[in-house]
Amino acid sequence: MKNRFLTILTLALVVTFASCKDKAQEAETTEAAEAAEVTEVSTKYLVDTDASTIMWKGFKPTGSHTGTIQLESGVFTMNGDAIESGSFLVDMTSLNVTDIPEEEEDHGKLTGHLKSPDFFDVETFPASAFEVTGFTSENGKMMLSGNLKMKDVENNISIPVTITENNDSVTITSETFTVDRSKWNIKYGSKSFFDDLGDKFINDDMELQITITANKA
Repeated sequence: MKNRFLTILTLALVVTFASCKDKAQEAETTEAAEAAEVTEVSTKYLVDTDASTIMWKGFKPTGSHTGTIQLESGVFTMNGDAIESGSFLVDMTSLNVTDIPEEEEDHGKLTGHLKSPDFFDVETFPASAFEVTGFTSENGKMMLSGNLKMKDVENNISIPVTITENNDSVTITSETFTVDRSKWNIKYGSKSFFDDLGDKFINDDMELQITITANKA
């Protein structure tokens, strides 16, 4: 019995360690900043929402869940090879779980819970938003900064991106990064707000990877 308990404990620790080890770097997060301005020499692009997606991953001690969220709309401008300005709306009602088959009861339960006031409260806040505030090159990487608004909280984040141009279309692809959900007042199961959770907590770090394809207006 003792050996069985030790085996289970070891497996749990391995899963937890692997989940933490594999997570991407947290995006630099600061107070909201002033939005970037458009210049006369910039080129305008409209986001193709069908060709764009946001992938997410959430962690807990026993494993993780994955899913997608769709963009509702978006527009940005380019000045040469640089992103100059832009704003994007995220359709939070499209939040979906991908690691549990849709026909299983747990798929609907988890999707509904994530959409509830415990997490993103999509009935009250059906959209999140990202507004570009800057674009720089740091250590050989292009860094896109912007104000990310989720629920009623707005913070500025900086994330590494790659830009691919193909005739009249542009694709912005982020590296996988994490945001700390507690900074957007998403409290459920968070050790940042509750100290009596034991091993029933959910990690504050939420992993994201974003691909946005847009066409010249």
